[in-house]
Amino acid sequence: MALIITDECINCDVCEPECPNQAISQGEEIYEINPDLCTECVGHYDTPQCVEVCPVSCIIVDPNRAEDHEQLIEKYRFLTTGANRAPQG
Repeated sequence: MALIITDECINCDVCEPECPNQAISQGEEIYEINPDLCTECVGHYDTPQCVEVCPVSCIIVDPNRAEDHEQLIEKYRFLTTGANRAPQG
C-alpha cells in the first residue's frame, strides 16, 4: 500500500528528505506522497522512514491503494533498476 499524508500535516519538512524514492513533495497546502513512487520503504528500510520521523503521526496507509509486500518489492525493483514491468495501480 502506498502511504498518504493527512491534513494534520504541519509542513515541518522532515519527511521529504527521508524518502529514498523521492515520492514526497510539497503540495498546495501540505506535503503529498506520489503513490506510484511510494514503496513504504520496502527494499530500502524495514519501516517507512517518513512515518518514523513525522512528529504529528499524519502519515498513514492509503486505504485506496492496496498493495501487498510482493507488489511493493516489484515496484521497488522497477524504480531502482527498471526491471520487470511497470507497477500496477
